Amino acid sequence: MSESCTHNCESCSSSCSSREAESMYVQLGEGSSVKKVYAVVSGKGGVGKSLVTSLMAVNMQRKGLQAAILDADITGPSIPKMFGIRDKASAGAFGLLPCRSSSGIEVMSVNLLLENESDPVIWRGPVLSGIIQQFWSEVYWKDVDCMFVDLPPGTGDVPLTVFQSLPVNGIIVVTSPQDLVSMIVEKAVKMATQMNIPIVGLVENMSYYECPDCGARHSIFGESRLEEAAKKYSIPNTARLPINPKLAGACDEGFIELYDGNWLDGLADALE
Repeated sequence: MSESCTHNCESCSSSCSSREAESMYVQLGEGSSVKKVYAVVSGKGGVGKSLVTSLMAVNMQRKGLQAAILDADITGPSIPKMFGIRDKASAGAFGLLPCRSSSGIEVMSVNLLLENESDPVIWRGPVLSGIIQQFWSEVYWKDVDCMFVDLPPGTGDVPLTVFQSLPVNGIIVVTSPQDLVSMIVEKAVKMATQMNIPIVGLVENMSYYECPDCGARHSIFGESRLEEAAKKYSIPNTARLPINPKLAGACDEGFIELYDGNWLDGLADALE
């Protein structure tokens, strides 16, 4: 890539890795528009990627932007439940219509297509990858300013499909305050580097518990390693999410849009 590259392949005649990557992208369907795409990833499961995905979408919607969520965790979809969405996706003139949350966030998830949300999805990797591409190309995403893609853990078929098929603008890494956090972040950094996608944020979930009586903070899962990891890998934006029973209850009851907290405000401002 030339040092004078403007990253606008439409006005450039050079042949480079950016142009090759762009040529692999799956095209949006007719009438759809998505301005920015952010993938939410982690090297292990159970750290709260769906929570961070949901909160980021809510934050952007509160800013007056049109937010959307593509639930790419096909075998473990949880996004519809967190938003209390019980309707099913329907067909429209331009393809499948995503369901909308109470505040207007567009959501597409495999659970919106299943007859029963508890039905298991027992599909092999190539089928999962095909579904992800269809969620991008055959769903009518109308004037979306910011889309968040909730990925399954690891660096397998689905994350690779998303990075190669969608024009991902940046990656948000979710971790927990444990010794293995450095390894988790390093895996994400290496994959992002190989895919030529910047890591725009690092979120440490379950970072601390704040006593409701005295306000003291307790590091239940060990001292935070967030700033250390961010500095090591030159990640510009960081955020810490507490262990919060009310937040967990909002997820379980489908009221995530009503959450009250400023933990991700800085990251949301950086992505606006």
